Amino acid sequence: MKNKLLLALLSLAAVSPAALLAQTTATAPAPVETPSYSLVVTPSFVSQYMFRGVRLGGPSFQPSVEFDSGPWAVGVWSNFPLSDKVPGVSDPEIDPYASYTYTVNDTLSVVPGFTWYNYPDADKSAGFYTSTFEPSLAVNYTVAGWKFTPKAYYDFVLKGPTYELTAAFAVPLKDYGTELDFTGTAGTYRWTDAAANTNPNVKNWGDYWSAGVSMPFVVATNAKFVVGYAYTQGWNNYYKAGTAPKSRNTAASGRNVLTLSYVLTF
Repeated sequence: MKNKLLLALLSLAAVSPAALLAQTTATAPAPVETPSYSLVVTPSFVSQYMFRGVRLGGPSFQPSVEFDSGPWAVGVWSNFPLSDKVPGVSDPEIDPYASYTYTVNDTLSVVPGFTWYNYPDADKSAGFYTSTFEPSLAVNYTVAGWKFTPKAYYDFVLKGPTYELTAAFAVPLKDYGTELDFTGTAGTYRWTDAAANTNPNVKNWGDYWSAGVSMPFVVATNAKFVVGYAYTQGWNNYYKAGTAPKSRNTAASGRNVLTLSYVLTF
């Protein structure tokens, strides 16, 4: 999910001192602002759909659209399974989201946001929700070329938190006009109402991590092609209902994920 903010570019126009001394009647043109917004369209294909260490599907098409204006970002991310669908999982998934980046200084920013997960075709009889809502709060800290992002989420439908830490850095490849972007993430979550329409409530908890690298290739002034690879692993993932023994979530596993994206910025 998603930090593509553009800074405003201002064109300044000024009247020369000589013109003022000459008391000419000409008026300096008003400053012209370049719009401080952008629209980013990103169709992506993934070899596996993994979410917090849990496999939710096989090869999938994952398009997204994001509108950025100053510190605001508003978008929609979606998932459409292409094959090897997981029974009961929604086809499609459509997730509107938004965030606001409060910049403290050159190295520190705070980002509150939310994601509204929507699963219109989820199998409710199997305990799948058709919608959940998850606010979040992230802190971005950059030091010595590294970017660290601790982030906390709370899902008001699943009734539980997720805590996550991401570290990222880039290695320039100047001779090739690109770079290698490395990212690592570790997280844990605990939900107390993980299944819909159940009594007693079903608890679900688990840990996960992932490590990956991506490489962008600029193909036009407003377009780039991105190839990415990641390994993601879920473990210590269990379900438990009432006094019944806990059962392992078999969808939590280790998977290799290849991602192909085309990023268009308008």
